[in-house]
Amino acid sequence: MIEKEIAASIDQTHLVGMPSHPVAGGVGALGGAAAGAAIGMGAGPVGAVVGAVVGAVMGGLCGDAVAESFNESAESAYWRENYAERGYVPQHATYDDYGPAYAYGAKAFAEHRGRSFDDVERDLSERWPAHRGQSSLRWEDARHATSDAWTRLIGR
Repeated sequence: MIEKEIAASIDQTHLVGMPSHPVAGGVGALGGAAAGAAIGMGAGPVGAVVGAVVGAVMGGLCGDAVAESFNESAESAYWRENYAERGYVPQHATYDDYGPAYAYGAKAFAEHRGRSFDDVERDLSERWPAHRGQSSLRWEDARHATSDAWTRLIGR
């Protein structure tokens, strides 16, 4: 009985205001449940159940955090549809040139979470040639798209 109350309480905490990624959260939850059950086993059956529940929730939250940092395919789809409307993109430009810069900005944001674009721009500019793929953009042009992708992810 107490196990169900604890599970319901923890599950409600997980649902209120928390993003949920079904795959990453599920994988994290399974791993967390197994670890929690193993740790709680020393306290007997109740400890194993409580440990499994707490481990599942914590594992699920950690899995969500990793997956929610940004969704690469969703970001790519967004920029593919909206790149041409950006003021820095010339009319003749293609997504093939700007796509790598948007992807670079999103990945750099995830790598440098908590820092400003201005703080890491020098490093990003030096690393752009290795990340540009088939893009013909020089950093001076790619910078705008990279910064735009970074800024879009700040509120997530």
